[in-house]
Amino acid sequence: MRLLFGMILSMWAGLVPAAQDAVFPSIDGGNIALDDFAGRPVLVVNTASQCGFTYQYDGLQALYDRYNVRGLVVLAVPSDDFNQELDSAAQVKEFCELNFNLTLPMADMVHVRGAKAHPFYKAVKSQTGFEPQWNFYKVLIGPDGVVVETWGSSAQPDSGAIPRAIEALLN
Repeated sequence: MRLLFGMILSMWAGLVPAAQDAVFPSIDGGNIALDDFAGRPVLVVNTASQCGFTYQYDGLQALYDRYNVRGLVVLAVPSDDFNQELDSAAQVKEFCELNFNLTLPMADMVHVRGAKAHPFYKAVKSQTGFEPQWNFYKVLIGPDGVVVETWGSSAQPDSGAIPRAIEALLN
């Protein structure tokens, strides 16, 4: 019975694409394929423009500016799953450009939890059990495409554990 259950579970897990295979629609048009960043660490952050943690955009941009030359990619993923995002991707893009001067890559608005979650978030949940409980949850993907670490909203992107984990991957 255990063997049969294990086989079924393995087959089902194979149906969930790996996190590093995810493709996000870009806020600028086109797509952002995580496999284009193979061999580089990627920090994926679900964001919202009207959240109390929105100030973290400054920290995300600082992190990107500091480590991008060494290979780090920081991907902002706007989502209205917690009812704190603007009405359209165009509004989000304008808000981020005007208020935070963001140059890091941004996805178009997607769902990050539940049945409608983007395949990346479904894969992360399948692999690690991690699912955003709020905005500005962070997922660090290693250069090998494996989830290295996850953090909640209160983890500051530009100080503490997150830069330390990124430094370890870049050395």
